[in-house]
Amino acid sequence: MNRNNAALDKNFAPSGDASIAIFERLESEVRGYIRSFPILFDRAVSSSLIAADGCEYLDFFAGSGALNYGHNNPAFKKPVLDYIERDGIVHGIDLATSAKKAFIEAFERYILKPRGLNYKLQFTGPTGTNAVEAALKLARIVTGKSNIVAFANSFHGVSAGSLAATGNKKYRSAAGYPLAHVTSLPYDGYLGPSVDTLDYFEKLLNEPSSGLDKPAAVILETVQGEGGIYPASFQWLQRLRDLTKRHEILMIIDDIQAGVGRTGSFFSFEAAEIVPDIVTLSKSLSAIGTPMSLVLLKPELDVWSPGAHSGTFRGNNLAFIAARAALETYWTDSKFQEQIGRKSAILLEELKLIADNFPNLGLNVRGRGLMYGLVFQKHTSLPVRISREALRRGLVIETCGGQNEVLKFLVALTIEEADLRRGLSILRDSISAVQDSMSKG
Repeated sequence: MNRNNAALDKNFAPSGDASIAIFERLESEVRGYIRSFPILFDRAVSSSLIAADGCEYLDFFAGSGALNYGHNNPAFKKPVLDYIERDGIVHGIDLATSAKKAFIEAFERYILKPRGLNYKLQFTGPTGTNAVEAALKLARIVTGKSNIVAFANSFHGVSAGSLAATGNKKYRSAAGYPLAHVTSLPYDGYLGPSVDTLDYFEKLLNEPSSGLDKPAAVILETVQGEGGIYPASFQWLQRLRDLTKRHEILMIIDDIQAGVGRTGSFFSFEAAEIVPDIVTLSKSLSAIGTPMSLVLLKPELDVWSPGAHSGTFRGNNLAFIAARAALETYWTDSKFQEQIGRKSAILLEELKLIADNFPNLGLNVRGRGLMYGLVFQKHTSLPVRISREALRRGLVIETCGGQNEVLKFLVALTIEEADLRRGLSILRDSISAVQDSMSKG
């Protein structure tokens, strides 16, 4: 069925589709994305999601950043299928397997060595929050200090330790108990463009009566994702790195969403020319959407005793197979990074044009690489309405920010230019339709 014709049909009402009734009847109220995209999806190829009824949707969501290489990329699918066909080990805890060995070798060859990075690899439980928990725990063990500094609008996960470092009120209020041992400070730009928020942090560190317990570590995203697509300036990141070194504070970069090419380079911190002490990776690391998380730590920080941080699913060998294939397909030279740069320029240019085309909405554009947000500063309720209208027209796009005031662009890094432009055209039409409805209502 044609995407546009089906999506624009007046009778097309996915929220009333009986095929998703079982989710409403039996799945917990905690379910989230299904409410924004109430469609029974069946298949996915590249940058397209295909519903059970045959309707096709252009995907600007990419599994919330877990599918940087698109859906069912053939470069990864065949190696995974071949591995299963030959009865390769799927679940290996932290045993030595050929799949794990091959991934480690590829990661060292194509990622670490070309960047001059000296990290050891710790495989944690399968989700990003598992990696963050391990990083925070390790920082406290190494330094003997309990306090962690995080930043306003940050998102680091929803398990206990990572949630304490997360700023979003919705997630924090669901904890059920007080969240402690984390000090939240203003991120770059939080107090306006004329204020360097690190002046405040440095003052707290230098003043013995500031009340700030010297932290074991600072944890941050170089581009805040769920918080509203806030990119820190390179100068701010460099100063923060210098500050943490001088005060012997560990720097943890949470690259779970902003890494693996999302901001242009494999790591989001490369362009700022800084080297953190600890890095957390997940989401698109596995390349194909299977769970996988990783902590990179400087060798001198590897003070773990055997089994001190464990997890049954820290050996997803299908993820190792796909992740290795991704490294060998896209990261052996600079070509892929250059392609991301060209698509980033298109995305930025088109978003600026959209902002100019709707001056009364007061739109702002911010981000890096293929991680951009269209910010509705004046009409914070519109992004949700526009996302729904875009879905009706065949485009899946999510919102973010404390008030869902940002349309969030997480297109696959492998998206074809024609699909990128087509999706942006759908978005422009969706904004226009919502604006027209505002003027009529």
